[in-house]
Amino acid sequence: MKKPLSAIIKTVVILVAIVGFAYYGNLKYQAHLGQKAIESTGLNVLALDEALARLAKSGKPVLANLSAIWCPSCRRLDYEVLSKEAVVQKIENDYHYARVEFDSEEGKAFMKRYEVRGFPNLIILDGDGNSLKRLPRSFSPESFLQAL
Repeated sequence: MKKPLSAIIKTVVILVAIVGFAYYGNLKYQAHLGQKAIESTGLNVLALDEALARLAKSGKPVLANLSAIWCPSCRRLDYEVLSKEAVVQKIENDYHYARVEFDSEEGKAFMKRYEVRGFPNLIILDGDGNSLKRLPRSFSPESFLQAL
């Protein structure tokens, strides 16, 4: 027995709606997890332009972190490295910490300027915004501190 065309269309619309709501819900959930991870670090997070302006006054370089709020590896870096007391102290004492969101216009410009292909990606910048050093991706606080 054939289903009428209207029943097929109704079924397709319902399935698309369910998938859409699930996708949107997952995005919101991943963003929530990402925000919690950022907050767990306790770092004073600045926008890149603000960090560069502070560098001009203090002379401390900028530690720029290209991340995505929904990125599991970025959350791992936040929880396993950037939230550790020794790492936080080193960053707060020696750098201005800027987090650049991958999905933003600033993130797109950052990726283009520094030829970044993935994230998390950390780069130490001078007062002109030039790259002084790219840090290797590490989920070990000790290795991270050595790389700084």
